Amino acid sequence: MKTLNYGKVLMKGNEALAEGAIAAGCRFYFGYPITPQNEIPEYMARRMPEVGGVFIQSESEVAAINMVFGASACGVRAMTSSSSPGVSLKQEGISYLAGAELPSVIVNIQRGGPGLGNISASQGDYFQATKGGGHGDYRLLVYAPSTVQEAYDLSIKAFEKADQYRNPVMILGDGVLGQMMEPLVLKRPRLKAFKKPWALTGCEGRSPNVVKSLYMGEGELESRSVALKRKYERMRAAESMCEEFMVEDATLIVSAFGTAARIAKAAVRTARERGAKVGLIRPITLFPFPEAAFARASGTASKFLVVEMNLGQMVEDVRLAVYGRRPVEFYGRPGGGVPTPGELLKVIMKSYRADGGTK
Repeated sequence: MKTLNYGKVLMKGNEALAEGAIAAGCRFYFGYPITPQNEIPEYMARRMPEVGGVFIQSESEVAAINMVFGASACGVRAMTSSSSPGVSLKQEGISYLAGAELPSVIVNIQRGGPGLGNISASQGDYFQATKGGGHGDYRLLVYAPSTVQEAYDLSIKAFEKADQYRNPVMILGDGVLGQMMEPLVLKRPRLKAFKKPWALTGCEGRSPNVVKSLYMGEGELESRSVALKRKYERMRAAESMCEEFMVEDATLIVSAFGTAARIAKAAVRTARERGAKVGLIRPITLFPFPEAAFARASGTASKFLVVEMNLGQMVEDVRLAVYGRRPVEFYGRPGGGVPTPGELLKVIMKSYRADGGTK
């Protein structure tokens, strides 16, 4: 089995996601090409044979997610990746995975939409990822990396949490993160061993296991859904993550995730240099949303400004978290539009000065 040398390397975000999956013990990858995530299946096509894994370019996105279902049902760590319209095609299978409580990882490197849109970076799939893009009552644990290092680290974490909760996990990136190159440190993770007595591994000497999401008995599916909700509530209590940057004395809190957060952070630094009391909250988990951080900040800040590469999606969760205590403004760039630090600085300073920069 061939392994990479641990230490600092230069990698694209897409490659880091793939290598992180391999480090986490993923040995089954199923995917179908679509820009701007093609480096993931390309990388997996080379690396999977080197580590004794299986790579299959499926005939479609629908086939890929159902191959993940089959592999996961057998107790192995499996992954697929795609970009926006391709992930839309996977939604039925993702709902089945959640309903059958099968751990798996789905990567979405977002592009512009709706429809075929374009291949530029976007954050238009937030609702799809966090509100349940398929049918029925289910949730995914959703990570939003903003650096290549974080893409690698969260890829490893995604497989751990998928097994811990027996639930699909989504990594929500975008075309900028997927294509950019940065130094990252390859690590030898300490992997947890999860027992999987539910897996379909052959039933000689034991009763057969059944993996399904179909419950036809009176009240059976309702009870099942309530049990799943209890699991999602455990996720809410234990798994929310965010970065808080210069928020202690900030009167204006900017919030953004992923690539938009990288750009916003640069603008916040410059605003600070100009004497503006501005901070940043960057959600790392989009579900569960880091509500507590926003609730704390609403006690000291006078206003929130949400920046997204869409027409306004995460802003709804910020407004729910703030719960009417403070006004929440929005600035967005849809359809593959990517704001510059200078552009956001103007928006931030205008918002800051609108009420005198004080509470």
